[in-house]
Amino acid sequence: MDRIALSLMMRGPLALLLLGLGVWSSGSAIGGVLGLILAWGTVLIGYDLTNAVRLLEAQGSHRSIRRLDLGRLRPNWNAAKLLPLIKLALPLGLVMMLSSLSANLPNYFMISRLGERELGIFNAIAYLMVAGNIIVGALGDSASPRLAKNYAAGDRGAYSLLLFRLVGIGFVLGAVAVAIAALGGGTLLSLLYSPDYAERKTLFIALMIASGMQYMASFLGYGLTAARYFRIQVPLLLTSVVSLAIACYWLIPSQGLMGAAFSLMLAAGVQFCMSLGAIVHAISTQRARAEAS
Repeated sequence: MDRIALSLMMRGPLALLLLGLGVWSSGSAIGGVLGLILAWGTVLIGYDLTNAVRLLEAQGSHRSIRRLDLGRLRPNWNAAKLLPLIKLALPLGLVMMLSSLSANLPNYFMISRLGERELGIFNAIAYLMVAGNIIVGALGDSASPRLAKNYAAGDRGAYSLLLFRLVGIGFVLGAVAVAIAALGGGTLLSLLYSPDYAERKTLFIALMIASGMQYMASFLGYGLTAARYFRIQVPLLLTSVVSLAIACYWLIPSQGLMGAAFSLMLAAGVQFCMSLGAIVHAISTQRARAEAS
């Protein structure tokens, strides 16, 4: 985990630097993309691959590593192993696709109904949700191995307690964000952007409410993944996306940007409720297995 963290720490600033230089030198987004490729490729070749080899060579041995053999990383096309892995991971790929669609779906309605200016204002304010998403992702990734271990061992109490704490953290993050938006949202928006944004304080509060609901739903998603409930997440996310699309279709034309915020609340609420139901089912299934054995 330390090596993964260091890789991400190097990749972020380097990507920002080369992205900026690429756009500045070429005057186009293509130059920025080439900068990103160069940054990520440098970290991949210069740090990630060498560490992967060291981990392989140190496997099962505590002796010091004297040689670096990149040939150890050549692909192993074993169909008997790869096909079950693809079957297992495919639902998670669909979940990631639906998550990406959900994040961008309101934009498609806003650009066609409200125009680029309103879309820009909405995305600028909504970007403040990213800070909480970083915390949620970090906590979820670090807690996932323990959640999976507890669930696999049949320790329902430890699994439920840790998941409950994570959801509680999501609630607190959302509550703090709403409090900041309510008490000093206008001032904060003026400092970050311009005084014109201070008039959108109500939108800021609504988006922070939606973000808090999404934080809690995301933590439940980590719990489902730890319990190996992969397939159920596809119809779960699909239902959330469909509800978001319907809400955007009805609310954005009449309510404007607030309609988009309300749509995000609805979708997050649907995802949270369905995820909670799936978690309850996972725990009940584990209990039934324990009683049967």
